[in-house]
Amino acid sequence: MSSLPEPSRVTEPIWLEPYPDVLIEGIADQAPGPAARYEAKEAIALAFVAGLQHLPPQQRAVLVLRDVLGFQAGEVAEMLDSTEAAVNSLLRRARTALDTRLPAAGRERAPLPNSRSEREVVGRFADAVETGDIDTVVALLTGDAWLRMPPQSYEYQGAAAIGHFLEDRAVRRGAPLRLVPTRANGQPAFGCYFPSPHTEIARPYGLLVLTLAGSGIAEITWFADSGVFPHFGLPRTLPSRRA
Repeated sequence: MSSLPEPSRVTEPIWLEPYPDVLIEGIADQAPGPAARYEAKEAIALAFVAGLQHLPPQQRAVLVLRDVLGFQAGEVAEMLDSTEAAVNSLLRRARTALDTRLPAAGRERAPLPNSRSEREVVGRFADAVETGDIDTVVALLTGDAWLRMPPQSYEYQGAAAIGHFLEDRAVRRGAPLRLVPTRANGQPAFGCYFPSPHTEIARPYGLLVLTLAGSGIAEITWFADSGVFPHFGLPRTLPSRRA
């Protein structure tokens, strides 16, 4: 494996895994309408992809238990052997830290899941990756977009840095990647497959999760562990080329 391109910054390595949408579809079933269901999925995406890896462990635990899973402050205090006052303080700090971590474009509402707007951005991204057209991928990014790759601590910000990373990972290794669409953490995602130069088979390579903002991509999260593929119903292999 070649060395990674120079990152924009190096953070504390924290292990997170993508979570299949098919396993969270029932979370918001009792919500009063589509808007509430959207807000719940947006919260899950925000907690797991955009912010959790930057929070101290106690803040991270409180944020997930309170804002994602919906436990009351007293329940969380009991779970963590703490007090309600301490839990509320941790939650305020976690929310503040999370808000400051989000890029300005990331606060712009993402298109609704599976909407025409989402499909258009995601489709253009997939076509560009599969043809090795990194310039088009870069054109889809917001001005302050990030690429993150948990559990590794390397992060890339901006068109030039992200383009360099994707050029290295998706093109220079011999052939453009094959992608299979899925959803993770309430967001569009792709199982990535790397075509073998010696066979007609493309093998699992990693999972890409996209965070959209308006009509652009504000964040790409690259999970290199293909061991999660079975949880998403992704195939073990693909033909190296489309039929």
